[in-house]
Amino acid sequence: MTAPPSITLKSPQETSELAARLGAILRCGDVLLLDGPIGSGKTHFARALIRSVMDPPEDVPSPTFTLVQVYDTQIGEIWHSDLYRLSAIDEVEELGLTEAFDTGICLIEWPDKLGVIRPESALTLGFQADSTDEDARHLTLSWTDPKWTQRLETAL
Repeated sequence: MTAPPSITLKSPQETSELAARLGAILRCGDVLLLDGPIGSGKTHFARALIRSVMDPPEDVPSPTFTLVQVYDTQIGEIWHSDLYRLSAIDEVEELGLTEAFDTGICLIEWPDKLGVIRPESALTLGFQADSTDEDARHLTLSWTDPKWTQRLETAL
C-alpha cells in the first residue's frame, strides 16, 4: 500500500468485522490511535475489536469516565483509553499509558491529547460519519512504521 487506504463501512456490522480482522493482526507493543469527532464510531470499533479477541467475549464499557479500561485477552493486555476529558500530558502519563505503549496493545480515543508522547509507530484510524447515511462510516488509515504495510494487507 503506497497511499493511506480509505474504506467506507456501510454498517455497524461492517465496522465490527473490520475491527475483528485488525484485532487478529495485533501484537503487544501496537498502538491504534482512533481519531474522529464524537459519534464517528471510535468506541464501537474499539469494543468490537476487544470482544473479538476475548474468550469468552465480555461486556466492554466505554472508558469515557474511567479514562482507561484494561482487558486480558488471547493476544495480550489491551488498554482502551478515552482521553477526551484530559487537559495535560501529565495526566496521560499518570494513567500508565506510556508503559502500556511498550508492553500492551493500546486503543486510544482522542489521540490529539497525547501531544509529544504520541508513539511514532502507531497506526492512526481516522473515523468520519457519513453525511447522508447514519449507519455508514468513512475510515482512513495512516502510519509511518513499515510494520503496518504488510500486516494490513492481510487484514483489509
